[in-house]
Amino acid sequence: MDRRIFLPLTAVGGVGAAWSVATAPPHEALVIAAMPPGSSWYVFAATLGQLLEQELPGRSMEIFARGGGTGNPALVERGKATIALCQVATAVWAWNGLPLAFHGVQHRRIRALAGGLNSVWMTAAAREEYIARTGHTTLEAMLRSTPGPRIIMKPPGSTVPVAVDMILAHYGLSRGKVIANGGRILQVAVNQIPEMLSDGRADLYFETAIKGHPALTEAATTAGIRFLDFDDGLLASLDKQGMKPRPLPAWFKGQSKPTAAVDCQTVLIVRDDLPDETAYLITKTLCEKRSVMLQAHKAWADFDPARSHRTELTGIPLHPGAERYFKDRQWL
Repeated sequence: MDRRIFLPLTAVGGVGAAWSVATAPPHEALVIAAMPPGSSWYVFAATLGQLLEQELPGRSMEIFARGGGTGNPALVERGKATIALCQVATAVWAWNGLPLAFHGVQHRRIRALAGGLNSVWMTAAAREEYIARTGHTTLEAMLRSTPGPRIIMKPPGSTVPVAVDMILAHYGLSRGKVIANGGRILQVAVNQIPEMLSDGRADLYFETAIKGHPALTEAATTAGIRFLDFDDGLLASLDKQGMKPRPLPAWFKGQSKPTAAVDCQTVLIVRDDLPDETAYLITKTLCEKRSVMLQAHKAWADFDPARSHRTELTGIPLHPGAERYFKDRQWL
């Protein structure tokens, strides 16, 4: 079943023209893999699509809104998406064929256009009621407890479930062991999570966080959650998997200070057979329309085009078309 979401849609975040997607044959469509409506990636994809339509008149634009951090690299590798957003960490996992996420299959056709688009923190929060009831105040104590916690997170395709498996493995655990200890694993759409926490149907919430994250903001406001620091051992373990230790700023209710967490970062990727001139144009549009992207969503405030070619911000090789753009700008 084709699970893409087809637009047109009205202008997003200050882009002046409406975005029509019916102006070119389907085989010429430029498909942008993002995440469901309401996410920052969806806003990014819609805004970029509008900008690219101005640069590519007659080319149809589509958003594939059922992907995610781990799903999107596979879509690009298989040629199901032209462009995709993913985390730097997941791009590296895909390139190397990480068994937890990609079952040992190396995705060597993916290439980066620009990285460092925004920071995306992997973090955890527990309901204050659960903490008071159990006396557990650390993530390790919660995960090792009997009965185990009711863990809530996004469905497969997101970075979150893979990162959670890594966190559990660090403590010598697995989802099966949590369940055997009386816990539960709940994977639901992100917009369902705050209500389930507020209703007391879940205890421990794992999420990828950005400033103003809707679900985290709602959960922090309505469910009474406390953000949990990752301990030094866990930070070091996740660092080896491409997630860089970096505190989550104190943006949410439930944080008394920045929270020890890891940053997965965001990169825009394509496949290696995308024509160089198209890759060049997409990279140029992204870098030179930064102000429009920022107007659409404040999450892009940290994007620095002049640094966006760096390996630590892409994780994988640059597409030759993007490389030529950075050389033309004398940034590379």
